[in-house]
Amino acid sequence: MEEVDKILIHSLRQAGTLVPPEIQSVRDFPPELVVEAAVRCVRVVRPALGAPLSTLLPPGMSARFRLASDLASACQELGFGGDVGYQTFLYSSEHDTRRLLLFLVEKLPRDEAGGGAEPPGKSGPLLRAIGARIRDQLVTPWVPPCCRTPHLQRLQGTGHLRPFSTCPLVLPHTGGPPELQEYFRGAAPPVPAQPPRPAGAPPALLETHAAQLSARRDWEAEWGGTGLASRLPPQEYVGRKQLRARLRALESLRQACPPRPHSPPEGPLDPAWLQGAFGAGGGAGGALPKGSRFTRTQHLTHEQDPQILLQQVQAAAETLPPSKSSEELVVEASSRRIVSLAGQWERHRGPLLAEYRHLRALRDSAQLESSRRLSEIRALHERSRSAAAEARRKEELCKQLVLELEALPRDVSRAVYTRRILEIVGNIRKQKEEIGKILVDTRALQKEINALAGKLERTFSVTDELLFKDAKRDEVVRKAYKYLAALHENCAQLIRTIEDTGTIQREIRDLEEQIEGETSAKPPASLDRILSDCRALREENAALAARIRHA
Repeated sequence: MEEVDKILIHSLRQAGTLVPPEIQSVRDFPPELVVEAAVRCVRVVRPALGAPLSTLLPPGMSARFRLASDLASACQELGFGGDVGYQTFLYSSEHDTRRLLLFLVEKLPRDEAGGGAEPPGKSGPLLRAIGARIRDQLVTPWVPPCCRTPHLQRLQGTGHLRPFSTCPLVLPHTGGPPELQEYFRGAAPPVPAQPPRPAGAPPALLETHAAQLSARRDWEAEWGGTGLASRLPPQEYVGRKQLRARLRALESLRQACPPRPHSPPEGPLDPAWLQGAFGAGGGAGGALPKGSRFTRTQHLTHEQDPQILLQQVQAAAETLPPSKSSEELVVEASSRRIVSLAGQWERHRGPLLAEYRHLRALRDSAQLESSRRLSEIRALHERSRSAAAEARRKEELCKQLVLELEALPRDVSRAVYTRRILEIVGNIRKQKEEIGKILVDTRALQKEINALAGKLERTFSVTDELLFKDAKRDEVVRKAYKYLAALHENCAQLIRTIEDTGTIQREIRDLEEQIEGETSAKPPASLDRILSDCRALREENAALAARIRHA
């Protein structure tokens, strides 16, 4: 059982149980450690079931019994088939404790026994201890500062709560112009000194980190959609996006500003024009023009030069027919012109329509192909991200295993463990061979018993039939038939007695094994602990009764 206990203790430590290094066997587990190990395993297997349970045994006996009973119910809900109760945790034996802990360890997730990958490096135990402390604090209910006990003051602090106030932080980063790097190296204050109050550093860091995570998620979502659809590298896509933003801003300013007066291309801007463009001047010219592009185009059209408008009207008047011409001359010419224009339109319309349909079909097929390729690119991108995450996880696991290997003692030879493993495997193989031989002998014996029983039944049937025919005529044969029936019944009773004897012997062996297990559990010490707990419980009841009487 030594190797089994070592494996069990290692699994419990991975689950977050702080097993002291001097404990090397389940025999040395105190009740407090048994309760802590069971609660942490239950929390990993089913968090909702283990969250209300505390990993620490309370000082009061009634609270201890209540916690042990709730923990036993949780183990039964997880599917533990053995006998479990409050005594399993408070007055447990080595056999029962090992059986329960083995069941809980087998219920842990296979890939990560602690509910999450252990951080690499020497900080793994420290981070596990921090996580266990945080879980304990989350389970403990909040108590006002004036009502906290010394234990709660250590967990929740002694000061009053402060509002969550943040401020912007300037975080150094690599890249950029040399002036910015020089600022980060010399003039920029450190991050903890940037908030106006020392207590504002953690909230500011949390907000900055949340903003960075949000920006990264937005970029991943945008790059997974429109970014991949553009079929551009990330740098070029970002550059074009910034260029489009600048062009839109310039276009808005250009449309909102009045026409600039004629000035040399390289000369300075007119201050009066700038004041009028951006609302610094007075009067009607000081406000930016409003309205759509269509209204501004109409405004510019109506404000053209009158001389140009007059020339356009005269040119239109010259194209009109003389007023003295006949109406039939006008109708016929119009009809011929309409027919000619219709024919010309049809001649132009047919090829253009065919070309339009062809181009539209090409566009639809190109869009379908583009959509298909885009979906394939998204799938490949998702697969690459999952593969990269898996590679990072395996690299961290490899680093962790390498560090654990380096931390192992070098004075122990590997050949010793290899020889012990080979010996254990050899013993298991021999036991399997012996068990196989016993099973073969048992099956052969069972077959022989079945054959003899069948032969006996057939012989009895034939003999019974022969004697029954002659028993009607001969008195001696009648007595022999009675003796035969009595002999058959006595033999059957004897066989049943032998079978019952074997069953009783097996039960006796099981009871002897249970007696040995109870004997090895040191019942006098358990009995003394039970008596002391019973006395403590009586004292608690008496104290409560006295308080009730005084109240």
